[in-house]
Amino acid sequence: MAPGLRASPRAVVLLLSLLGLAAAGKLLVVPVDGSHWLSMREVLEMLQQKGHEVVVVAPEVTMHIKPSKNFVMKTYPVPFTQEELDEVPQGLIKEVFEGGSFLERVVRLYQQAKKTSVLFLATCSHLLHNKELIRYLEESNKFDAIMMDPVLPCGPILAEYLSLPSVYFMRGLPCTLDYKATQCPSPVSYVPRTFSSSSDHMTFPERVKNFLIGLSEPLLCHLFYLNYESLASEFLQREVTMQELFSRASVWLMRYDFVFEYPRPIMPNMVYIGGINCLQKKPLSKEFEAMVNASGEHGVVVFSLGSMVSEIPMKKAMEIAEALGTVPQTVLWRYTGKAPPNLPKNVKLVKWLPQNDLLAHPKTRAFITHGGSHGVYEGICNAVPMVLMPLFGDQMDNAKRVESRGAGLTLNILEMTSNDISTALKAVINDKKYKENIQRLSDLHLDRPLHPLDLAVHWVEFVMRHKGAPHLRPAAHDLNWVQYHSLDVIAFLAAVVLLALFISFKCCLCCCRRCFCKKGRTRKAAKAKSH
Repeated sequence: MAPGLRASPRAVVLLLSLLGLAAAGKLLVVPVDGSHWLSMREVLEMLQQKGHEVVVVAPEVTMHIKPSKNFVMKTYPVPFTQEELDEVPQGLIKEVFEGGSFLERVVRLYQQAKKTSVLFLATCSHLLHNKELIRYLEESNKFDAIMMDPVLPCGPILAEYLSLPSVYFMRGLPCTLDYKATQCPSPVSYVPRTFSSSSDHMTFPERVKNFLIGLSEPLLCHLFYLNYESLASEFLQREVTMQELFSRASVWLMRYDFVFEYPRPIMPNMVYIGGINCLQKKPLSKEFEAMVNASGEHGVVVFSLGSMVSEIPMKKAMEIAEALGTVPQTVLWRYTGKAPPNLPKNVKLVKWLPQNDLLAHPKTRAFITHGGSHGVYEGICNAVPMVLMPLFGDQMDNAKRVESRGAGLTLNILEMTSNDISTALKAVINDKKYKENIQRLSDLHLDRPLHPLDLAVHWVEFVMRHKGAPHLRPAAHDLNWVQYHSLDVIAFLAAVVLLALFISFKCCLCCCRRCFCKKGRTRKAAKAKSH
């Protein structure tokens, strides 16, 4: 190489760094609190590592969304305290475990859901009406895209206002509005609706139930999003619907895949990233390593009801403790409440546990979970059979999917007895079919060209680079209901057929009349000659 073309290693590294910074973009993020935030945070951390500037907009009062060195955080005040926010999951769990008739439980859950809805609506309203924050978002350096969890519609409304291409990061929307907004076919004959607790192979009564749920979805969506539609119309100063706003999304990152989800049609801008939270196994701390090693040949059972639930009513806790004492395995139970008085020696209560790392340990024999998507995927990734105790939301449907694949057993947390828990736990530990089935699911899930986290990051960067993904948007968005279902074409063809039939009928009628008239005249002429 000529002397003039030589470059030192430091200069090369500096040049590459500058090129990386030049290619970096700026991403606005509107997350949803709770477990939804946990997997989104991993995507944001990787984007930051790749040189992108990430700005997170969040309320001042949160459960899990906290400041980080990996992103800029912009907060806004909300009309509730930390204690009031913490009462939301606690109140919901309390209502789930309360006794009473079915109607009484429905009424109590509705009242609790109404309180939660008011709180979420206030969060959204205070974001959109914070003039200082909105001015900052308008005047700051241009964002390349906005990433959000659209379960709460603040993000889609803000994306429309700022005219930014959007990436949705989500598990699903109420009343399957995600599939309606993408114009994705969703036949009720084999695609189970949310809260139906059915598989894709439905009996006739299950298909009737699924059909009725599908019929009720437009009304449920209207009621659920009515206040948000009013807020959006006021903020955007024009009438809009939630489906219209959701349909603007460039890419939908869906936190499941077809190992877990039932096969169904999807659209080209829907990307499945199930298992995004399954991280590389990390070494256990000395404390947990000692617990696992002390379990001997029997191994351990991991028990957690998710990030939002760590305490349950004492009566139910005692029933569970009694059941856990019937297995020889050591049970590591994430539980922060008062210890049940009948707690057996093989059960260790911990306030926190490294769930994924424990599930990855070869001595883990079973996983007792509430059926949240994060926990279910960690169970699949690490091939650990599950006992599922769904509480609310999509957890019933998640549990049905695991059970229908023979990878676990589901218990009704209100009706289950100690004997039910013991029987289910012994079954998934001792019956080899559960381990074989979850191992098959794990092998299928892990056999992929790209990790879901890398895939999610790629599509976020894709939208940032290309300012959206309009080439993935189907023309169905530009059709009205009549055109989409080809009712105008059917009506036109029916009219043509009817017209053809009418003309044919008239021609036949005319020919018949002429023929009969001719025969009549011939007969009259013959009679005249004979006379």
